[in-house]
Amino acid sequence: MVAELKRPFVFRPLRCTLLARNDGSQILLCISHRADRFWEMIPALLLIIIAVVFRIGTGFFGHSDAMGWMNFAPIAAIALCAAAYFPRKYKFTIPMIALLISDVVLDAHYGFSFFSPFVLSHYVGFAIVGCLGLLLQNRASWKTLLPASVAASIIFYVITNSVSWIYDPGYAKNFAGFIQSLTVGLPQYSATPSWMFFRNSLVSDLLFTLLFVVCIKLGRSAAGSRARAPVPRTA
Repeated sequence: MVAELKRPFVFRPLRCTLLARNDGSQILLCISHRADRFWEMIPALLLIIIAVVFRIGTGFFGHSDAMGWMNFAPIAAIALCAAAYFPRKYKFTIPMIALLISDVVLDAHYGFSFFSPFVLSHYVGFAIVGCLGLLLQNRASWKTLLPASVAASIIFYVITNSVSWIYDPGYAKNFAGFIQSLTVGLPQYSATPSWMFFRNSLVSDLLFTLLFVVCIKLGRSAAGSRARAPVPRTA
């Protein structure tokens, strides 16, 4: 019969606990450390799924005059936060899969080519923002990620709109045309100028970053409680 539970210790990739028996022998109980890391990620993964579903939903059911929801999709924040918090092999794979799924669905809905420069610019911006998240992985918190989220929104917006300026024939290929692409956009879209898309993207990125940090803290708290839970006494 197990008589005593001693302090756990970590032997990567396992977390182990020594259990002392009444006869003086000991049992070494080990749980995968990787499993603990996965459990920490679950709330954040659910948040990413919600963001992807929301992006697809607004693409299918949003109206062109509903500017309040246009581009309200935290694309940059997903790349930033995942790179800052997730384990190494998930830092880029999960955000890229999330973007890929939503892009494939929306491109099919709108009739866009997945290999157009406008779509591919998303992945260039995604990768650069992800590298910004990597720089913060050892000091990730609200204090660092919220300002970084603003920077990520700007980076993503400038990259994608620069590609629009280069490849869209409606823009003059000079500095004035570049500024136009970043501010008012093309005349046929005057009801929804470019800066409004940036505003919505910035707000959604800040909100997602805040919620992501909360989800990470909840996941770590749940994983910690699971790790500290007493092992039932067994005969």
